[in-house]
Amino acid sequence: MPLTENQAKNAKPLERAYKLADSEGLFLLVQPNGAKLWRMKYRFAGKEKLLSFGAYPALGIAAAREKRRAAKAVLAEGKDPMLAKGQVTSEGGDTFFAVANRWHENRKTALDPAHADRVWSRMERDVFPYIGQRPIQEITAPEVLEMIRRIESRGALDISRRAKQGVGQVFQFAIACGLASSDPTANLRGALKPRPRVKHMSRLPLVELPAFIEKVRDYQEEGDRRSAITRDAVMFALLTWVRTKELRLAVKSEFEDLHGKNPLWRIPAARMKMGREHLVPLSAQAAQIARTMISRATGEFLFPGVSADKPLSENTMIYALYRLGYHSRQTVHGFRGLASTWANEQLVELGKPAIWIRKYHEDWVEMQLAHSEKNDVRGAYNAAEYLVPRRRMMQDWADFLDGNKVVQLKKRGKSAA
Repeated sequence: MPLTENQAKNAKPLERAYKLADSEGLFLLVQPNGAKLWRMKYRFAGKEKLLSFGAYPALGIAAAREKRRAAKAVLAEGKDPMLAKGQVTSEGGDTFFAVANRWHENRKTALDPAHADRVWSRMERDVFPYIGQRPIQEITAPEVLEMIRRIESRGALDISRRAKQGVGQVFQFAIACGLASSDPTANLRGALKPRPRVKHMSRLPLVELPAFIEKVRDYQEEGDRRSAITRDAVMFALLTWVRTKELRLAVKSEFEDLHGKNPLWRIPAARMKMGREHLVPLSAQAAQIARTMISRATGEFLFPGVSADKPLSENTMIYALYRLGYHSRQTVHGFRGLASTWANEQLVELGKPAIWIRKYHEDWVEMQLAHSEKNDVRGAYNAAEYLVPRRRMMQDWADFLDGNKVVQLKKRGKSAA
């Protein structure tokens, strides 16, 4: 029997929350604190879900039934009303979805657009279907953990952590706005599945670099007229710290000022792992390789494959390292870790008495490697950030590989300070 106005008006709070049923899944939830909240229970894709419509008496019985009708219409179209933006809303905007939308709008102008889109897409895929229409002040730690467990069940442990972080940021925003009193994600420490130990790509100790470089420069596969392309591609990867895919698909039009003082490689966002343009300052040695390859290439690719219109094969460079005797000892991707180790070990003497400080700031190294930024502020920097000091660092690295420092390193039998 449908709920009457008198029943809704006269419902008194009890020690525990209880429901007053209306019809077709709609009911009034009476809370111990006296709040009366409209809820609608429904099933979608075989799962039971719950919509929040608002509070009584601000939202009357007729209005609540109209929201139920709208939700049923969305269901009839084969859609989940929980995700149908603008079709079913919560009076007062107190659902997690409504607060998350305000949080996202408040911060997205300070973020890289691609990063902002990824954050919101993750929410739409993994968070909103489970807690999106729950009143934010009612969401508990076990509910958030259940949502995270669904992500973990498909093996996406990194995404589960990012989802938890995003939910926590929404709750911090809600607390600041007076919409919530606590953050349930703060109680989940130690509850998430641990990530497996990261397996780093194989790389040589720095002391073995001189012998490795000599072998690369002498590389010539018998009967292979394309050995020079492979050799130069390997050296270019070592000189620029880029990923294999970024190098293989490099085209001539991406290179600028190769004959000038500031040679540059501009890698488009579509080819970058983090989805944003990456600028690679080129050392004199790297620029020389780029000029040579461009002068020889008849197609667009800097390092062509078996034909001018195809890029270098995905395995060409790693197979070359195998032939040089470095199987399981050095990978092309491992060049990045090798260079990072070198950069982070360099020290300079400052003042008297001597104080030793890092020669290259960690942000320069991270930016050169095109790593994901560790916070939103740094993530908002444009692609040209730190370009001048990074250019100096990359020239130092090329000189280290190419000059007396390598010879001295070989004689001393230890890495440079």
